[in-house]
Amino acid sequence: MSNPWPWPAPEDDGGTRHLVRGLALPDIALAATDGRSVSLARLAGAWIVFIYPWTGKPGLANPPGWDDIPGAHGSTPEAEGFRDSYDAFRRAGFDVRGISGQDTADQQEFAARMRLPFPLLSDADGTLQNALNLPIFETGGVTYLRRLTILLRDGAIERVAYPVHPPHTHARDLLAALAPSPEVK
Repeated sequence: MSNPWPWPAPEDDGGTRHLVRGLALPDIALAATDGRSVSLARLAGAWIVFIYPWTGKPGLANPPGWDDIPGAHGSTPEAEGFRDSYDAFRRAGFDVRGISGQDTADQQEFAARMRLPFPLLSDADGTLQNALNLPIFETGGVTYLRRLTILLRDGAIERVAYPVHPPHTHARDLLAALAPSPEVK
């Protein structure tokens, strides 16, 4: 049995209702932690893109009120889940990318510290957030992306998971949902 998640759960506020199956993503280049630029619109094949608010650094305080904001906590355990399930996602035919509004330098530190086998993409200027009208929240005068996951196929949305809760089991839960159902004989 997994540990219960101690922070408040987000509610479905309809913030992704417009992100429908078949919607082509805009051709926006995002800086990646591996030094490349990536446009989700140009990704061929099947992809899991998990969008998360923020990852902290050891010894650095969380943003103001973080503990009380539903859905804010959990980016590190969520990323660890995708890291730990990465090979299984690949076997299932998906590659993985993560996106936050943090700058690439902060993401590179996090990716190295967590030994992530996939790049993170930065939307620090909010271009993707604005183009897709992604759900956000604010605290301490800073805007953060709300946690959601988009399944893409050839640059178009196939499925959206929102709200994501609990984040520490999200990758495992998503992988189970993607597994083919056993055939009835």
